[in-house]
Amino acid sequence: MIRLMPPELLSIGQVADRTGVAHSALRFYESEGLISASRSDGGQRRYSRNTLRRVAFIRVAQRVGLSLEEIRGALASLPESRTPTKADWARLSVAWRPRLDEQIALLQRLRDELTSCIGCGCLSLAACKLYNPGDAAANLGSGPRYLLSGVRPAEVANNVTH
Repeated sequence: MIRLMPPELLSIGQVADRTGVAHSALRFYESEGLISASRSDGGQRRYSRNTLRRVAFIRVAQRVGLSLEEIRGALASLPESRTPTKADWARLSVAWRPRLDEQIALLQRLRDELTSCIGCGCLSLAACKLYNPGDAAANLGSGPRYLLSGVRPAEVANNVTH
């Protein structure tokens, strides 16, 4: 039986098929410097096999909420010429642990607090007499401050009244 070796370089279609990422996303990743490609004599993109791992890494990092800047920084620390080793991944995971812990805490607060405002029915922190008397949350900044800051509504109300 003759065993064929996989090609050293992959077309954009082959990378898309293997990773489940659209051609347009691969071109975007390339334009952002997250992956790189060489060109064939006909001008078609050709990717090294280690691009498959890099794309998988990008997808997982995006899925857990990391920004493109964070992903770019991580990939810049990895060797382009070889598949990252277990030590490479371990180094990244240690560096990301605080960021991921923060993301987990935010998701837990969202899960635990989501019913609070919906439960009272007003859906307006500016008008809510229960969770935001006197619009005290405005002092914390813009956006969903209780959720993002982790400050409890009672803590803000106590600071406003005392």
